[in-house]
Amino acid sequence: MNSVFEYFAQHQDHLLYTIAGICLVLELSVLGMSGPLLFLALSCFLTGVMVTLGVINGWEMEVLSVGVLAALSAVLLWKPLKKFQNAGGGRDTSSDMIGKILPVTRAITRDQGTVSYSGIDWQARLDATSCYRS
Repeated sequence: MNSVFEYFAQHQDHLLYTIAGICLVLELSVLGMSGPLLFLALSCFLTGVMVTLGVINGWEMEVLSVGVLAALSAVLLWKPLKKFQNAGGGRDTSSDMIGKILPVTRAITRDQGTVSYSGIDWQARLDATSCYRS
C-alpha cells in the first residue's frame, strides 16, 4: 500500500488522471450527468495534461489549477449541459393511454372527471396549466 502512495507522489499527473477517471465513472453511473463530478473530472484531466507537459510544477499550483478549471468549466458548461439534459426525448411511450382520444364518462375539470378506456373508468383531471378548448 505504501508503494501506491509513493508512486502517486512521484507521478502526480497519473494521480490526477486517476481522480478524473473515478469522478467520470461516478458521474456517469451514479449521478447521471448532473454536473459536479463532471467538472472536477474535466479539470483534473486538464491539470494532469499540464503537469505531464511541464507547464505546472508543485502540488499548490495543481490544486489551484484544478479549482480554477473546475469553476471555469462549471460557468461555461452549466447552461449547455442543462439544456442538453432537458431536451425532449421524443414522444412519451411510457403508457399506451398517452395520445388516445377517449370517451368522457363524467365531465373533466381540474378537480374531477372520468374517461373510459379498455372497459374501465379511469379518473382524469385537467392539468393546472390547461385551458378549455371551445
